[in-house]
Amino acid sequence: MDWVGDIPEHWEIHRLKHVASVQFSSVDKHTLEGEEPVRLCNYVDVYYNDFITADIEFMSASATQSEVARFQLCRGDVLVTKDSESWDDIAVPSYVAEKLEGVLCGYHLAHIRPHPRKLLGEYLFRAFRSRGINDQFRVAANGITRFGLGKYWLDNGLFPVPSLDEQRAIAAFLDSETARIDALIEKKRRQIELLQEKRSALISHAVTKGLDPHTAMKDSGIDGVGGLPAHWALKRLKFLTPHVSVGIVITPSKYYEESGVPCLRSLNVRPDELTENDLVFISPESNELLRKSKLHAGDVVVVRTGKPGTAAVVDDRFDGANCIDLIIVRKSARFDSRFMCYVLNSDFALAQYIAGTSGAIQGHFNIETASNMLIPMPPLEEQVGIRERLDLEVGQLKRLGDKIEESITRLREHRTALISAAVTGKIDVRKEAN
Repeated sequence: MDWVGDIPEHWEIHRLKHVASVQFSSVDKHTLEGEEPVRLCNYVDVYYNDFITADIEFMSASATQSEVARFQLCRGDVLVTKDSESWDDIAVPSYVAEKLEGVLCGYHLAHIRPHPRKLLGEYLFRAFRSRGINDQFRVAANGITRFGLGKYWLDNGLFPVPSLDEQRAIAAFLDSETARIDALIEKKRRQIELLQEKRSALISHAVTKGLDPHTAMKDSGIDGVGGLPAHWALKRLKFLTPHVSVGIVITPSKYYEESGVPCLRSLNVRPDELTENDLVFISPESNELLRKSKLHAGDVVVVRTGKPGTAAVVDDRFDGANCIDLIIVRKSARFDSRFMCYVLNSDFALAQYIAGTSGAIQGHFNIETASNMLIPMPPLEEQVGIRERLDLEVGQLKRLGDKIEESITRLREHRTALISAAVTGKIDVRKEAN
């Protein structure tokens, strides 16, 4: 079995169709007159949950009587994704951990019911999580912009099958070990959240109170802000910069090229930094045509749609690049660009983003609100001092956060390797239990 290497001699290899029934659901999200009301377990329910339980808020829909009979979920069933925009999201499994009356398997999912005398659902669920076993389905998925797994490939997927007692022992072992690893990951995620809270408080205090705890203060006149240093000004953004504008917003995809001039989008903007992940490009000619949104080193770009307010300074990598649907704050001799970036990423600015954001489904931060934002402005020399202090302290927090993220990645890798080893017999869980 090339996918998993050697397995114990007393184990068997079976095609999935010989140890379980496999069917693709035809039940969609619509509610039609004359059909029975049901609840649907959908793609996202499976993708984001290892275990399907009553705690999940299932979608309401309707189904025919024959569909209710065929796709009703039972404890022990395994559901896997069969369609996705990414090939590596194919055959993501979830285990039905309890009886769920009136809940059906929804569209875009494969509904697998193990033969009880041959295969346990809790073991099969873990087997689908094994990288070697799962790879055969990812490779079999067809598509370019959207991938789909045919029933033939799922039916004929090869699985190592130990005795029911060993399957039960493997599932129990992995339940215990993965729960322990998941608890460690959750603890580390909480550490990252605390670092982010500390970072936010550090920035917000520095850009509204300064570095000198003994400086005289004055009332800012803004709810929730309190006092500002008496010698600071409070200015609207439009009076501090030559221009506040916005990047391409009308059918930007018509300008896309395979290579050329980088064009930043919201996903390239993180707090205080720009990333090159998933860059799109436009031609030099289009960049000149769209020169009003051409970027220059020292400009500040701010996300305006989706999760508005995240800001970063344009560095030398993107000098001369363009951008899509980002607010552009042009560099100015009146402010230090990185200080301005810290202000725009502060809680002080966040309150103004929230007040000025429109859109019930997707937040939208408009140019007028951006232009009229109030910005605390110390003298330029003091801006530089605050920025240098924040660069140092925020940088330390970021490095610590990066180390925690690396440890989470290693834990996830260990989790995957542990599952693969257990379901292919590389670990004798009977010895582990003793």
